Amino acid sequence: MQAIEVQQIKGDSPRKGDTLLRFVERFALVITEAGLPRMQARVFAYALAEDSERYTAAELAEGLGVSRAAISSATRSLVRGGLLGREREPGARVDTYRVYDNDIWEAINRARLPILEKYVEVLTQGIELLGPDSRGGKRLLETSAYLRYMSEELPKLNEEWHNRKDELVSKMRAGL
Repeated sequence: MQAIEVQQIKGDSPRKGDTLLRFVERFALVITEAGLPRMQARVFAYALAEDSERYTAAELAEGLGVSRAAISSATRSLVRGGLLGREREPGARVDTYRVYDNDIWEAINRARLPILEKYVEVLTQGIELLGPDSRGGKRLLETSAYLRYMSEELPKLNEEWHNRKDELVSKMRAGL
């Protein structure tokens, strides 16, 4: 990846908005390469990097310069995937979306555990159907073992992250 010059912009200047959107687009490209659809990646990157606590669909659309229809589809998928939370204040007529600031990546990993367990369940059925000694069965067996291992280790990694988060964030901050 090509290095970019980093210059921190403070305040609410138009230049800060441009800087934010440049970052959002760069990070969204990386997220897209990992498999998330483009608009979902843009919405998630924006909600992660922009300073507001909550966003309506209209605010996300305005911030990204896209239609509310594009935001609606993206937020629905992001909420379903656990990357955004959806809330509604009492008496409000619109939903708001947010990234939960406290350990977002731990929450994302925790939300993935039931998915990993479902994969293992279906893979086990496939192994039983194909047999563990067939070429495909061996691949399914290895995949199942890996995913079972990950589902056992992720909670431990999350706990270690929780215990070391302040230390690791401080190291990152000192290195900037």
